[in-house]
Amino acid sequence: MQTFERLDMLRTEVAALTDGGARLALVPTMGALHEGHLTLVREAAKHADHVAVSIFVNPTQFGPNEDLDAYPRQLAEDSAMLEAEGVSLLWAPTVGEMYPMGFASSIAVEGVSAGFCGANRPGHFDGVATVVCKLFHQVLPHVALFGEKDWQQLAVIRAMARDLDLTRPHVTDIIGVPTVREPDGLAMSSRNRYLTPPQRAAAAALPNAMQLAKAEMEMGAPADTAMATLREVLLTSGFDSVDYANLADAGSLQVLEKLGEEPARLLVAARIGSTRLIDNLAVG
Repeated sequence: MQTFERLDMLRTEVAALTDGGARLALVPTMGALHEGHLTLVREAAKHADHVAVSIFVNPTQFGPNEDLDAYPRQLAEDSAMLEAEGVSLLWAPTVGEMYPMGFASSIAVEGVSAGFCGANRPGHFDGVATVVCKLFHQVLPHVALFGEKDWQQLAVIRAMARDLDLTRPHVTDIIGVPTVREPDGLAMSSRNRYLTPPQRAAAAALPNAMQLAKAEMEMGAPADTAMATLREVLLTSGFDSVDYANLADAGSLQVLEKLGEEPARLLVAARIGSTRLIDNLAVG
């Protein structure tokens, strides 16, 4: 596995890897890798001849009171894990390489970025869209893979790729990979390591409450009723607050009052201690 911090060297390696028509897949990450990330890498290998992974803790998607400084960084450990998975290329740029002096551009994706985490984290998805667009142009992958745990992020990236005519990859070549979960159902996340043992035990209430709400709605209950049950379960199980809990159209992310014929998604963000957990489930 080759590791690069400079864009000119990355581009030379990408050209060599894809010479002769070989396909290249990209898995963008912020590091602190876990089994969820490795599942993306393994899936990527099914779609391309070579897999590239990026590790970049992107400062533009963190708000002023968020955990940028505390976000775990473990490049040596991550690199060893990726090499063991047969990754061909690791792109690990510095902040200065990604955002050189004078950088003044930003991408805003309206609509799908407006609610949910977009409402709770102003500017977050502008940072996500901007850095992912740059990664696509830097690595020039044929296909890119993202976890479905960040469903709104996936929707934003697909809309950005469609709107900006990023034909390599295009929206059809952005693959969402199902959420990888712990044995108790909690979605794997780098932020789970922030939880104390009692908080980690209580956090299992999140997937359980979501399954309960999903079952209620699939039996005909209005979304408001199911969401009230979900919030009550979380708050009585040790969560401190619920940022949002809604049923939404899986594509547009428009909030729904009840389950219909179109694909829908239950999206939740809740806080336990200092940790904010997000999750989602397909409903219907």
